[in-house]
Amino acid sequence: MKYMNKSIEELHELLVKGEVTSEELVKESLSLSHEVQKKCNAFVTILDDARGGVVTDSLLSGIPYGVKDNYSTKDILSTGSSNTLKDYVPFFNATAVEHLNATGAIKVNKTAMDEFGMGGTGTTGHTGIQRNPWDTTRLSGGSSSGSAVAVATGVYPYALGSDTGDSIRKPAAYCGIVGYKPTYGMISRYGLFPFASSLDHCGVLTRNVRDAAIVVDAVKGKDKNDMTSWDSSKIHLLASCTGNVLGKKLCYIKEIVDKDNYPNASKELLAHLDNFHKTVEKCRSLGMIVEEVSVSDALLKAEPSVYVVISCAEATSNLSNLTGICFGPRGKGDNYIAMMKDHRTKGFSPLIKRRLVIGSYVLQRENQERYFKNAGRVRRLLVDKWKELFASYDAVILPVGSGPAKHIDGSKDILDEDTAILEEHLQIGNFGGFPSITIPNGFVNNLPVGVNITGNCYDDENVLNIAYALESAMNYKGQIAKEVK
Repeated sequence: MKYMNKSIEELHELLVKGEVTSEELVKESLSLSHEVQKKCNAFVTILDDARGGVVTDSLLSGIPYGVKDNYSTKDILSTGSSNTLKDYVPFFNATAVEHLNATGAIKVNKTAMDEFGMGGTGTTGHTGIQRNPWDTTRLSGGSSSGSAVAVATGVYPYALGSDTGDSIRKPAAYCGIVGYKPTYGMISRYGLFPFASSLDHCGVLTRNVRDAAIVVDAVKGKDKNDMTSWDSSKIHLLASCTGNVLGKKLCYIKEIVDKDNYPNASKELLAHLDNFHKTVEKCRSLGMIVEEVSVSDALLKAEPSVYVVISCAEATSNLSNLTGICFGPRGKGDNYIAMMKDHRTKGFSPLIKRRLVIGSYVLQRENQERYFKNAGRVRRLLVDKWKELFASYDAVILPVGSGPAKHIDGSKDILDEDTAILEEHLQIGNFGGFPSITIPNGFVNNLPVGVNITGNCYDDENVLNIAYALESAMNYKGQIAKEVK
């Protein structure tokens, strides 16, 4: 009998009743890890020496899980999927990992990702491409690609991820699962390899909303090692999942979901938008009020560029410590400057180097006003607009991306510059630190698509309850990926 395709609560009940042991769960998860690795290349490290643990009152005790490879794990290889850290073994755990250790949860692998969280495709990591388990010719999304693939294939019920632009929520949509990014600072970022510090969020990928609530309840909290963390002890996410959403008010943005704005729309995009509008009607049938609102098209179109400028600038600063002197493979050269140049030139992928060049350029004194400071101003305009929406609505509901996952080689995809904001709007959740969750929203061409719900800061309970109610009214909870080719 297979167990790892079950939810956290189901597994905990089986463990408590003695119908399965933690050791048996770990063995099954490790076996599945190797199967999925052959098909989808989802992992950097599989911990074959992992063993079962003690089962306690904690819902997570004795249950296997995965850790994205940009979380520091003591005495376990932690590479950020980069050649610059290909042999790096930390001496400490990230705070989120420490919290899971305290629950008795069992980590069984480190999941592959886009290099240092950059790329959003699952193709830029040093161990190769993470393939979508529904169709291995398609992307899994990124940067939490390996975590999404592993959860979607039933390796375990949850995995840690990180989200700087949409890195949990978009791969969740592409792989047909749940991806939750809490309010900024709810989960400590201590031990998470930084990409863009003002945008980075820790989060989780699961197969249902209650599991997401369980995990984040366990790992959230104020941390003396992270000055941006805050006291969330009065927030109880699992208890908030009641399904009572009568009278809740949602809005969607006309400029993003109106078909008329996409004159060159593919059949997949049109079907995806149809799916979204059916979901809106489902919300209304649950007693929620859903209204269309309008946001300046010029402001929306500026958003992707703002993300590029800010994220690249912060990445340039954060990755400046990767010199090959303190850690990582030592570069060659006659002096330390030549050694650092050799290390960074050979260690970073072309995409990372391109982003670091952009970041350095926009931070130059003569360019800061035009690029970096202006990007900050537009970021503020976008956040203020969303705050204005949250003054009247409980959440914003929007489709994720422009349809199902794109092909890895791109040869069969019609690229349309008009869809940029549809692809990138989730980044606004990072600009404002807003809680944001993606849940499965059906299929287009037999491939999963997702819908996203984003709310105001610190209103995570409301956001998760809305997602839980909507998930309960659809038939996509707990689904395991089946290749459709």
